[in-house]
Amino acid sequence: MSELRILVLAEEGAGGQALNAIARCGHKVVAVMTSAGESNSVAAAAHRYGYDIWPASDITDLKVADRIRSERVDLLFNVHSRHIIKEPILQAARIGSFNMHPGPLPEYAGLNCVSWAIYRGVKSYGVTLHWMTRIIDAGAVAYRHDFPIEDNDTPVSLTHKCVKFGVPLILKLIDVASQDPSTIPSMPQDLTRREYFDSRIPEGGRLSWNRRAGEIVDFVRACDYAPFYSPWGLPKASCENREIFIVKADRTHQKCDVHPGVVGRCDPDGTLIATADEWVSIRQLKIDGQSVKPYTALKSGLVLQDGV
Repeated sequence: MSELRILVLAEEGAGGQALNAIARCGHKVVAVMTSAGESNSVAAAAHRYGYDIWPASDITDLKVADRIRSERVDLLFNVHSRHIIKEPILQAARIGSFNMHPGPLPEYAGLNCVSWAIYRGVKSYGVTLHWMTRIIDAGAVAYRHDFPIEDNDTPVSLTHKCVKFGVPLILKLIDVASQDPSTIPSMPQDLTRREYFDSRIPEGGRLSWNRRAGEIVDFVRACDYAPFYSPWGLPKASCENREIFIVKADRTHQKCDVHPGVVGRCDPDGTLIATADEWVSIRQLKIDGQSVKPYTALKSGLVLQDGV
């Protein structure tokens, strides 16, 4: 077993957890590339371990390839950094450059994949550790771990699961690389199954009451990044020419036979809204930037319109 020299490009809590795990594996961390900022947990961990910190923005400068080679970096790991890395930089690490992608590849490449999975109502998800190439999220797969999506999962909890199961994949790769780099798996992706998601929001963020209850609840849940900012915002509807945003919604499994959008029972336990097949219980709204309990803002018999 040989000591490896590792460069870590990381952001956010996921990056901090990965760095903590890598720090304990007994190899040399050459440097950590991360953004500046007092609240940066990755930078705080790097300082704690005494690691050199390189500005994350340097990863876009081709000159960093020479620095990687001069530092004799064996492995580069990217964890939740969204910088686009040019091919000469990816090739500068002696063994290879790897990305921990919060989604199963090739089916879920790109941005906000956890939200898309919940929005689509799928029941299985995964995290992938793959070789990095010039095409985003298209490199050969080293390791992938699949797991179920629960009915109460949100993008935040699903991301936590990706980190929980993804960090051990990094440690597994380090262990294999330290013994024989040639045995690191490299399984080409079937790109005919690839779907790449960009920053667009489904339906433009507009909620339609004409959809089935399960689809509506999944849309609301896919936007629920609490307590963090949602890149999709919140699903929007309208009531009496006023825009409202749906924060929390649950299925009731109670069939309804009234027009979609009609407001039913209103009380502190939830306000019922008719959909294409059953009542949905709305538990929290946001109106004019303020959190509002639905029963204080809506009345039975009102008709909510789709978002505009």
